[in-house]
Amino acid sequence: MESRPADDLWRRTLSQIPTVFGRLHYLASLRNTDSGVYEHHGLALVFGAGEADQALRQSHLKSFAEWLEMDLPQQKADLDLHLTGLPTDRRTLVENWVRLTPYRNLIPATASAAERTLFLNDLELLLEALRNFYAGAGRDQSD
Repeated sequence: MESRPADDLWRRTLSQIPTVFGRLHYLASLRNTDSGVYEHHGLALVFGAGEADQALRQSHLKSFAEWLEMDLPQQKADLDLHLTGLPTDRRTLVENWVRLTPYRNLIPATASAAERTLFLNDLELLLEALRNFYAGAGRDQSD
């Protein structure tokens, strides 16, 4: 039986990423910022570049919607778990995210203005809370 690109992507890759935020981050990283095309060499080899782009685009939208459907405590828990898996000190990471706003690139191009606003408001609220937590907890909060 032939596998669909989105099913293959989920089975081989996305199911291995334990957080919604992590999947969102991963999928956004596959989008070429110049062309807007999603690029995944392995998926393109098996299904073709167009099919790969479509599967990645749909998966990005699905992960984005899944994040938006979570309430703030769920988003916080998901974000905390994602940050735990990153090699950068959390305090440094949060400071840089607040200052440089790289998370704006996680939004799918076709997201509505309301979805963009909701995503940014929620994430900026969570980052500010984490920033305050790390500032108050001392310098040894790198884990």
